[in-house]
Amino acid sequence: MKQNRLGLAIVVGMLLGIAAGYLCHQSADSPAAAKAMAANFSLVTDIFLRLIKMVIAPLVFSGLVSGLSAIGDPKVVGRAGLKALGWFFCASFASLLIGMVLANAFDLGHQMNLHVPAAGASAGVSTAAFNLHNFVTHIVPSSIVEAMANNEILPILVFSVFFGIAMGAMKDKLPPALLSSIEGLFSIMLKITGYVMWFAPLGVFGAVAAVITVQGLGMLVTYGKFIGAVYFSMMVLWCVLLAAGYGVLGKPIFALIRMIREPMIIAFCTSSSEAAYPKTIEQLTRFGVKPRISNFVLPLAYSFNLDGSMMYQAFAALFIAQAYDIHLSFGQQFWMLLVMMLTSKGVAGVPRAAIVVIAATLPLFGLPVEGVVLLLAIDQFIDMGRTTTNVVGNSVASAVIAKWENGLEPWTGHAYPLSETIPSIPDDAATAPAGLSASRSSH
Repeated sequence: MKQNRLGLAIVVGMLLGIAAGYLCHQSADSPAAAKAMAANFSLVTDIFLRLIKMVIAPLVFSGLVSGLSAIGDPKVVGRAGLKALGWFFCASFASLLIGMVLANAFDLGHQMNLHVPAAGASAGVSTAAFNLHNFVTHIVPSSIVEAMANNEILPILVFSVFFGIAMGAMKDKLPPALLSSIEGLFSIMLKITGYVMWFAPLGVFGAVAAVITVQGLGMLVTYGKFIGAVYFSMMVLWCVLLAAGYGVLGKPIFALIRMIREPMIIAFCTSSSEAAYPKTIEQLTRFGVKPRISNFVLPLAYSFNLDGSMMYQAFAALFIAQAYDIHLSFGQQFWMLLVMMLTSKGVAGVPRAAIVVIAATLPLFGLPVEGVVLLLAIDQFIDMGRTTTNVVGNSVASAVIAKWENGLEPWTGHAYPLSETIPSIPDDAATAPAGLSASRSSH
């Protein structure tokens, strides 16, 4: 309910920003005067962006460490876990690749014709100097304290991976208080992120008002095209996921899609993976997936297999690069995909995590983080589609892993009865399965 109110507040902020920007655009007697008025609106946006940057480092560290330590020693994970992670990796990479290819094909960002802000121009690594050598030497931190102080996401990721794997391997030897402290830190950062996101309507108001003050209402056409292009890209991703599922399950994949229509509708209407989770488990059981498989794979999928979010992250990042007329080579785009794949694992379950991942990745490639706020103006509409896509991807993944692990009953054309109790999501988000707490737009 709170997330629905936030979405409504963001839409209101966008509409007010459009109205304020239009009035200022009409009253400005010269382009210079319009830019001066836009600078005043940008102050509000800058405050919101600083709040976003404030939470990124501790959020990624605590989220990735708690997730990896929960998995534990890879030898103990078992075949199902390893197969699931393998599927998640392939699906995530395919999703990112689709987003990259279609973002280049549509090339919508250039229509916005924005100027790189002074703050964004110097942020992160210069695209001209970004190559394999610089990338490799940059990701290994000489000091984790320095990396966190400078908000350098890649060194933080590397340290977090080592820390999380080591903690998982030593779980039985470590005091429980240490493990619970890391998980508690992540819960706290989730709460702080939730507070920060309530400043989003103000940030959206300032960003939209500033752009329309300078450019007028013409940029709204680009927004409409962007939403349409993203939904078309999601349809392409659906086709790829169904084709992959058909390769393993055969024709029953179509029965599975029919059976998960209800959780898909719930996900679309609420933009919440958490709301759709219980019904998804139930329908997977009716399809023939044994609960011992679905209860293990599905929560894991909500942390590592957010296909709709992955596709959108790549699409949106390249849209921002195009909007500011910053050219990224194919090699730079490819490295960006890999960075997003890693970063997204550290913020699974964060409200509007796709925005957080994009904000963390842009500075690494010399892209202005200010572009993120422009996306927030329409994120509510895209959130519904990518959450639904996550439900489809996670359902297909659960059925495929069940097939591989002999945990799938032969499809007879009729739904199986519910022979076991179906778990429900706890009311307290902190006690929900990994990746599901505050899972809006985790997606």
